Amino acid sequence: MSHRHQAIYVHIPFCEHICHYCDFNKVFLKNQPVQRYLEALLDEMKKAQQKHQVERIRTIYIGGGTPTALTAEQLSFLVKGMKDIFSLENVEEWTVEVNPDSAEKEKLQALYNEGVNRLSIGVQTFDPHLLEAIGRTHRADSVYEAVKTAREVGFQNLSIDLMFGLPHQTPESFRETLHQAAKLEVEHISAYSLKIEEKTVFFNRQRKGSLHLPPEEHEVEMYHDLRAITRDAGYTQYEISNFSKPGYASKHNLVYWDNSTYFGFGAGASGYIEGVRYQNIGPVNQYIDAVEANELPRLNAHHVTKVERLEEAMFLGLRKREGVHPESFYAQYGIRLEDVYEKQIEDNIQKGLLEYKAGSLRLSDEGLLLGNEVFESFLAVLDEENLV
Repeated sequence: MSHRHQAIYVHIPFCEHICHYCDFNKVFLKNQPVQRYLEALLDEMKKAQQKHQVERIRTIYIGGGTPTALTAEQLSFLVKGMKDIFSLENVEEWTVEVNPDSAEKEKLQALYNEGVNRLSIGVQTFDPHLLEAIGRTHRADSVYEAVKTAREVGFQNLSIDLMFGLPHQTPESFRETLHQAAKLEVEHISAYSLKIEEKTVFFNRQRKGSLHLPPEEHEVEMYHDLRAITRDAGYTQYEISNFSKPGYASKHNLVYWDNSTYFGFGAGASGYIEGVRYQNIGPVNQYIDAVEANELPRLNAHHVTKVERLEEAMFLGLRKREGVHPESFYAQYGIRLEDVYEKQIEDNIQKGLLEYKAGSLRLSDEGLLLGNEVFESFLAVLDEENLV
């Protein structure tokens, strides 16, 4: 059986430095079996291709970790290897995450030459004191240089990542970061509020009472400024945390928010294929050993129930500014939106958190600030046996 219009996520777990907020699967680059890992990655892809007979890939995202911690030769080895395994002539968007510190021209040129057409640059903030406080090693000048180098190489689709709600961050500091970001004139901006995750430096500091986060009203102000400044700079908000120039919304991220299927390759990567969500083994050497033993390196796999699919459709779909279209919902799941979630929709509309606009159910402006509250209202309210 062949499958069209698939997406691929590839995880590179190696980092030259570990940021204080990051809970992604990552290890220090030094003394790691990088080449063996890349060979295992390609081997996992071959196994997936043999099992699923994938005919077409539409989007690819190589994330981490820090993909550009690899050398130009290693990046070329990975990308060329993928092109040998899959039919990639129809890829519309191929993104690689870039650390400003490791955005050497040789690396970016190698990626561009092999068909990568989008870079996501990890900026987080332009405030030098905050950069140091969150464990980032680059400085603002590194960001400007990375964007300049990417343009010289030929990239016409650049995204930058920002964060707000950082320790000791003020609304004034974040506004300055937003103005600096707008001056870069990149095609896409992502901006996420800090979440304290387990197994991070910030989590340990919070437990000890030494992590000083901005008050909630400051974080709300930062989000309002984010929406206003990006709008004034010509960006359209198409998701809670994502803003793009016309035509540059992330096609790969929309795969997730549309609750569509995708492959996840690499240590700790997650995927969603043929109704099964899975996660790979996390430790690098254990992942390599599993692949070399001719196994799929799965840590776990879960067959998604219909109730879970409907729940995911709501809390993922409502992240998009266009929201959830009742007609599309029915076409995808064979059940009317109002038949399963009438009460939850009415309650959230009465609270001013949801609204219908252009025939679509979406978060209101107030709902954008209370998205998690809205999403939770659609969980654990359906019974699998009573679904038609």
